[in-house]
Amino acid sequence: MLLDRTTRMKSWRRLAATVSVAALGAGVLAGCGSDAKDKSAGDGSNTPAASGAFPVTVEHAFGSTKVDKAPKRVVTVGYTDDQDVLALGVKPVGMVDQYPNPAGRSPDINTQWPWVKDQWGSTKPDVIMNNGDAGPNFEKIAALRPDLIVAVYSEIDKTAYDKLSKIAPTVARTKTEKEPFSAPWQDNALHIAKALGKADEGKQLVQGIQDKLAGVKKAHPEFANQTAVALSWYKNSVTPFTTKDVRGQLLSGMGFKGQTGIDKIAGSDFSTQLSPERMDLVDVDRVFAINDKADTEALKKDKLFSNLKVAKANKVSYLLDSEGPAAGAAMSQATLLSLPYAIDQLVKSVG
Repeated sequence: MLLDRTTRMKSWRRLAATVSVAALGAGVLAGCGSDAKDKSAGDGSNTPAASGAFPVTVEHAFGSTKVDKAPKRVVTVGYTDDQDVLALGVKPVGMVDQYPNPAGRSPDINTQWPWVKDQWGSTKPDVIMNNGDAGPNFEKIAALRPDLIVAVYSEIDKTAYDKLSKIAPTVARTKTEKEPFSAPWQDNALHIAKALGKADEGKQLVQGIQDKLAGVKKAHPEFANQTAVALSWYKNSVTPFTTKDVRGQLLSGMGFKGQTGIDKIAGSDFSTQLSPERMDLVDVDRVFAINDKADTEALKKDKLFSNLKVAKANKVSYLLDSEGPAAGAAMSQATLLSLPYAIDQLVKSVG
């Protein structure tokens, strides 16, 4: 789950500081040339180039990147960047395995969500990092011969960015994003669209989702008077997400009020584990609990949670994460592809 991001940031930075581009090996870097050949999905044979006006320069957290022509081989280093790239008509040749793929399962679960399955089709992208890894596999990225690396919904630092930039032009998170994973989903989508030369198409897709959210507000004016919190059961604790996290952003986009008290405790993190004496922070009008079946049952059995007024009033929507309809995954990913699906599932869950 995305909750792993906080525990991994320090190890990521250590890795970035110690791995040099030289360690990639001359043979691997030579693979960036036009004569190198790929194995499996990374051949890009059915991946159309992005269309649009080029060259384009994208400003980001670590400077600016010029993309000279429509990219044909895109590698996504951000956890959900692959979905925004897909929404814009480009199939990445490499991506992050955001949700662990069950052993022996093929195709990868991350290409089989209801909201991405048709876009991926038979394409099988290479996995360049698993959720929980200290960082991406630089050698594997180089071997894929990308002409663009997208690292927007990512915690890469400047050192890692510099190393990726020596492999291919790299676009990092938005310039105004102070902490990783805190940018509005709209900003991330438009940022990626610009890098692909599809700024206008990105604006249209974002507007479509905003129109859908406006429709929810109009159909459910009662949401404006309700405070809502998204949370998970994580490491035997109730773990709510902040209003700045993508899950909190989606709830506010639907018209709910946010619980800013959680933000104060979480600080710069996107979530926080609550101590027993602060369970009052999630005793609000509506709770959206994101877990798979086992953790959902554990949350329901937790006496502190089950005794909250919101639980007793049956105002908790239990959303399966990666199982079943995977509404929780759609909400957590908050991409151009997952958001329409997530919005429908959340509205359905409140009855």
